[in-house]
Amino acid sequence: MGYYKQALKGISWMGGLRVTVRALTLAKTAVLARVLSPSQFGIYGIGMLVLGFLEMLTETGVNVFLIQKTGTIDKYVNSSWFVSILRGLIIFVFLIIFAPFIAKFFNSNEARNIIYLVSIIPLIRGFINPACVSFQKNLEFKKQFFYDSTIFAVDAVVAITLGLITKSEYSLVVGMIFATLLEVIMSHIIFNPKPKFVFEKEKTIEVINRGKWITGAGIFNYLFTNMDNIFIGRLMGAGPLGIYQQAYRISTVPVTEVGEVFNKVTFPIYTQINEDKKRLKKAFLKTLLIICLFVIPFGLLVFYFPIEIVKIVYGEKWIAMTPVLQILAIFGIIKAISNSFFSLFLGLKKQEIVTLITFLSSVFLFVLLYPLIKIFGSLGASYAVIIATLLSLPLTIFYFFKLTKEK
Repeated sequence: MGYYKQALKGISWMGGLRVTVRALTLAKTAVLARVLSPSQFGIYGIGMLVLGFLEMLTETGVNVFLIQKTGTIDKYVNSSWFVSILRGLIIFVFLIIFAPFIAKFFNSNEARNIIYLVSIIPLIRGFINPACVSFQKNLEFKKQFFYDSTIFAVDAVVAITLGLITKSEYSLVVGMIFATLLEVIMSHIIFNPKPKFVFEKEKTIEVINRGKWITGAGIFNYLFTNMDNIFIGRLMGAGPLGIYQQAYRISTVPVTEVGEVFNKVTFPIYTQINEDKKRLKKAFLKTLLIICLFVIPFGLLVFYFPIEIVKIVYGEKWIAMTPVLQILAIFGIIKAISNSFFSLFLGLKKQEIVTLITFLSSVFLFVLLYPLIKIFGSLGASYAVIIATLLSLPLTIFYFFKLTKEK
């Protein structure tokens, strides 16, 4: 089967997965938004912010390294597992020690206990079998669909059930804990080889060295994605943070649903055809066109009907998010298009370019956030993410033409 047909099949299965995940997430949010307050979502959001930051700060790039690796990955599984377990343990200890200080930074005593609970997630996640990348590496997207759908379904069911019973934000974290435990168990049952906890110095160093640019890109991408949340949480409190985060979540559906589907499918394909620049460029431009056909109509729908969307999904008490949602809808379109270049750069093994672009975007955002939030409140953060993305786009386009230029 040619790569074009493989891509179509992959996009179909990954598209189905994202629809399933989005439906489960939407159901979870719609139910819990009616029993939890914006402040409770904000407290949960603080826990996720901190976890996300530490996971990005310690990102090893193991999955990208294994997918890029030509041939079998068996000899790297033990080293990858060792690195993942060590990383999870470091994050767990850090969260336990610094939870009180983080809660104080956000002026939210309630956040301390949820950070303690969140710390369990990376500890468990470290034990996932690294061979789980086999489905993506081998373009077995049908199997990936059933694997991931099961995990997300458990998360949603547990969170909704506990949320309705306890009316507590802790239910959202407990759902993630159960889903992570299931993923660990499934990864060791389904995938081969089974990893062993042994330290193999040379292979471990190779894994870490190859993934260093992914670490950098992950850190800067996290900062770009969450710096606005950090500023709002610090300057405005948990309530506005909860509202902004939910608006951001809806507006970035083109990024998380359409963009991630295409990027997950095209990355391993680009890796396999990266020597043929003409073919690579043609494949990317086709992909970009299809992404635009999906994300632009969705963004415009959110832009023109924000009130109706908020009422249907969240209910009347969340109506304050509509102005922010409307502005962020434009950001969702721009970011989905911008991110589509990253899978191409990774396919060409140019992680350093992704790092550079995300770094510059983060710098632009950092400079813009404080003054714009002070002037416009949450809307200022929306303006900042749009401007920062647009400022980094010319560099992205420059590298695209440079790397796909035929010799």
